[in-house]
Amino acid sequence: MDSLKEKFIEKARPLAAEVKSIIKEHGDVKLGEYTVAQVYQGMKGITGLVTETSKLDPEEGIRFRGYSIPELRAKLPKAPNGTEPLPEGIFYLMLVGELPTAEEAYDISNNWARRAIVPKHVFDTLDKLPSSTHPMTMFSIAVMAMQTESLFAKAYREGVGKKDYWDYVYEDSMNLIARLPRVAAYIYRKKYKNNEHIEPDPKLDWAANLAHMMGYDAFDVKRLMRLYMTIHADHEGGNVSAHTTHLVGSALSDPYLAFAAGMNGLAGPLHGLANQEVIAWILKMREEIGAELPTEEQIAAYIKETLEAGRVVPGYGHAVLRKTDPRFAAQQDFYQRYIKEPHGLDNLCEIVQMVYKVAPPILEGTGKIKNPWPNVDAHSGALLMHFGITEFDFYTVLFGVSRALGVLASLIWDRALGHPIERPGSITTEGIKKKIGLVQA
Repeated sequence: MDSLKEKFIEKARPLAAEVKSIIKEHGDVKLGEYTVAQVYQGMKGITGLVTETSKLDPEEGIRFRGYSIPELRAKLPKAPNGTEPLPEGIFYLMLVGELPTAEEAYDISNNWARRAIVPKHVFDTLDKLPSSTHPMTMFSIAVMAMQTESLFAKAYREGVGKKDYWDYVYEDSMNLIARLPRVAAYIYRKKYKNNEHIEPDPKLDWAANLAHMMGYDAFDVKRLMRLYMTIHADHEGGNVSAHTTHLVGSALSDPYLAFAAGMNGLAGPLHGLANQEVIAWILKMREEIGAELPTEEQIAAYIKETLEAGRVVPGYGHAVLRKTDPRFAAQQDFYQRYIKEPHGLDNLCEIVQMVYKVAPPILEGTGKIKNPWPNVDAHSGALLMHFGITEFDFYTVLFGVSRALGVLASLIWDRALGHPIERPGSITTEGIKKKIGLVQA
């Protein structure tokens, strides 16, 4: 260990222990309208952002402009002969606060199809990356490479007035959203399908075209992709990808830079990468148990072993939610309605159902977990695996394509409302000790 590193750990270890003690003994002490524990533990529960597009309630779950996921599945426009919402419709709803007509949703489809041409240098950049590069790294790099196309950056250099910022942010956001399926599919085919690419079909809607370019033209895959893109679109402003996009955008970084930053946050194991972690955990469980479809008792025992080893059960728990994630429930309904009832059970999806049955009581029984219920990631990977999209380290890219809808709609609103640069204050541990009386002020 080098001397600087050794010196750092000498300082860090005792302070970490002291901070833990402060949270335990003085976590409820208020620092204004918030507490010591909230300051140390990720600002959870502190209302410090305005997000117009959606709101996450601990008991009700996510609502988009006041509408729940079951309501949106019923009310949003569908593709011809489709049964799941068009993501174009939820983007319209988040942006203007009204449910679109079918014609208005189709108009966005056509608009994005016209904007969907990706510059050649973006593909050239991707082709230069090592084949071992993680798909989310490739996705973020591709978004950054497209920044050359930013109309906002060009307008800002030329002295555009503040009242018109939103206009250029809107154009950048629409162009970026339109191109993301092409970029994501290119990454998928490059990494997993021998670099054999499929051209877009301008007659297809945004989500169906993504499935098509990835190489999946079955009706049910397109149906799943529409649902997936809808339910992952937004989760209010405090999650890492949304907050990061807002934060970087508040510096007047253009939508390409802001969204790429958000995607780097989404790639974290505690955020969007969790869907990959869920499938990896299930596959490892099956391997160690030695059964394609373990029993509930075997799954319960494996969950307990996971916890005893100091690991988490991926896909369970949420920073805000205190009930089963409605996005999980929507995917559960999709499995029951379109897979199990007409075609019979799928082993992976059945394991998801069994984990849902046995995990919450075990997690709750530890006395340490506030939310023992599944989140969206607990189910999404199993559905993709069912349809042959087995490359689970790609799943977060799909999450990212969807999340663009919410974070970029919010970014347009940020500029339209003239929100300033985000700059919260901070405090040192020494300052907190003075506030709570552990040392003399």
